[in-house]
Amino acid sequence: MNTRLVILILFAAGLMTACGKSDAVQQTPDKGESIPVKVASLKKGTLSSPILASGNFTTNEETLLSFKTGGIVQKVYVEEGEAVKKGQVLAALVLTEVQSGLNQAKLGFEKAQRDYERAERLYQDSVATLEQFQNSKTALEIARQQLNTAEFNLTYSQIRATEDGFVLRKFVNDGQQVSSGSPVLQTNGTASNSWKFKATVNDSNWSRIALGDSATVSLGSQEDLFIPGKITRKSQAADPVSGAYWVEVQLEKPDSINLASGMFGRSTIYPTAKTEGWQIPYSALLDAQGDEGFVFVTDDQKSAKKVAVKLGKISNETVQVISGLENFPYLIISGSAYLNDQSPIQIQE
Repeated sequence: MNTRLVILILFAAGLMTACGKSDAVQQTPDKGESIPVKVASLKKGTLSSPILASGNFTTNEETLLSFKTGGIVQKVYVEEGEAVKKGQVLAALVLTEVQSGLNQAKLGFEKAQRDYERAERLYQDSVATLEQFQNSKTALEIARQQLNTAEFNLTYSQIRATEDGFVLRKFVNDGQQVSSGSPVLQTNGTASNSWKFKATVNDSNWSRIALGDSATVSLGSQEDLFIPGKITRKSQAADPVSGAYWVEVQLEKPDSINLASGMFGRSTIYPTAKTEGWQIPYSALLDAQGDEGFVFVTDDQKSAKKVAVKLGKISNETVQVISGLENFPYLIISGSAYLNDQSPIQIQE
């Protein structure tokens, strides 16, 4: 047997011995055997942690603009992304039909006015009855209202900007037929520094947030740049699709940042309301899913009990427990991997 072969045999024997020792150390305890664990005293305290949420930038002045009457679009004077001024004409209809309606209303009003004046003279001469005179007066008032309606329709055959801002979306093109009330343009208003950030949160965090709580917001592309703000509105119903809630952050100094409606961002909200609970090691948490999880506790230091807990903020080293640990003096923080509900335990220092 040469020297190289002897070395290989000795090396393989050493590996087998090492594996055998490792298996002995990690051997699962026998059924009924007390499992060595470490515990920590549970003390309820005040938890305070910021809430992280994502969302989008928006303004309250976002408006869908449409024509009062239907017709053919003569001209859309703006494009998406273009800045507009309050009162600026943004789009117009072909006025042939609307103008014709106005002319008819004018002719009808003029005829009703002549009829009224004739009926008034005849009534004064006792030729016409009081009823005939009153009917002519009513007809004149109806014609006047029809003329007002036609003039109103002519005015709103143009779309004008309601605020200084930008065109967000353009829905139609020149020559396209549109019906009454169909969206033509979507604009926003930005002249009054009205930028807001709408963040989505779950029901647990929503209940912790109060109006007036401070917050900071960062852009998705500039996470090192923070915009201060405060909570000004909260949704009062969950989104029917996602089940989430939203909160609105009023931005305090957005002028120095180039924002666009719908831009993604992240917010950090600092609730003033404090939460009572427990701060436990992350290693003690089992089977966490969403805001729920399980831990092992003991009240007699002889057996383990598996309990469900409601979770708050989770970090790399600790977890906030909001509820579920009431009336339990000790939390098992080591040895949980071998435990079942009611497993016998042996406390180690």
